[in-house]
Amino acid sequence: MDLEKTALLFKALGDENRLRILELIAAKEDLCACRILDELEITQPTLSHHMKILKDAGLVNARKQGRWMHYSISDGAMQEGIESLQRFCMS
Repeated sequence: MDLEKTALLFKALGDENRLRILELIAAKEDLCACRILDELEITQPTLSHHMKILKDAGLVNARKQGRWMHYSISDGAMQEGIESLQRFCMS
């Protein structure tokens, strides 16, 4: 994982709302954006902003079903982030 990608990952993890979103998605295999909105009481544009950052960091996968987006956790991103952090700490 290169430095730019690592920075995107940790930036995505550096926000309380995004961590809550990841926690909600991780609790389910697949979660509708409408459920995230219900749980966090944030606006749809705010959710879209957070989801873009999470997708750009490779933390979540998105698919459209009907009029709603559904999200799932990306398998490899967290492991890559852990490995990257370990490399930084061992340098």
